[in-house]
Amino acid sequence: MEWLSYSTPLLQGAWVTIQLTVYSTILGAFFAFAFGIGKLSPNWIAKSVSIFFIEIFRGTSLLVQLFWLYFALPLLGQAIGVDLRLPPVVAGTLALSLNIGAYGAEVVRGAIQAVPPTQHEAAKALDFTPRQVMWRISLPQAIPEMMPSFGNLAVQNLKDTALVSLISLGDLAFRAEQIRNFTQDSVTVYTLLLFMYFGMALVLTAIMKLLERSVGRWRAGRT
Repeated sequence: MEWLSYSTPLLQGAWVTIQLTVYSTILGAFFAFAFGIGKLSPNWIAKSVSIFFIEIFRGTSLLVQLFWLYFALPLLGQAIGVDLRLPPVVAGTLALSLNIGAYGAEVVRGAIQAVPPTQHEAAKALDFTPRQVMWRISLPQAIPEMMPSFGNLAVQNLKDTALVSLISLGDLAFRAEQIRNFTQDSVTVYTLLLFMYFGMALVLTAIMKLLERSVGRWRAGRT
């Protein structure tokens, strides 16, 4: 029963992983809506900034983004005389949220554009402003359509948290590697790691399904 001796550090690492997942998913959702809506904006500045953000973070590796924020950004700050050093937890959360936000932004954009044009035409006939059309017509219909994709992104984000171990943040993957280096018990450690990530993914999937149903009921209540 050697694996029982591994439980304490692994559970400590799992708690860090859970926190990273929650914080980065919530922040990532904010980025997704901000830049997804921004990409549809008639304002060319907002649209250009949103497109730049989406293309950069979808077109580059999450690992490179993480290393840039943690290792390169402080050097850039040093060159201009500003302290831009980020604690590992901040760098990890920011990298994860920016990455998931970029992919989520395309989900938001696609769902909003999928709202039938007749809905927009009816809103214009009622003299709605573009902002009213967005908040009262487009988003209430688009959000339920986004939920399955957001659920997939949240699970992917959970798995991506393992990368933060490379900047010495004590998450689940980092704790597992510490134990493996000390015990050389690769089979047990990595098997436990596999099942712990799988278990957390199942729980997260269930939570997102419940949220999806809640949003569906909210939409039905508005119609």
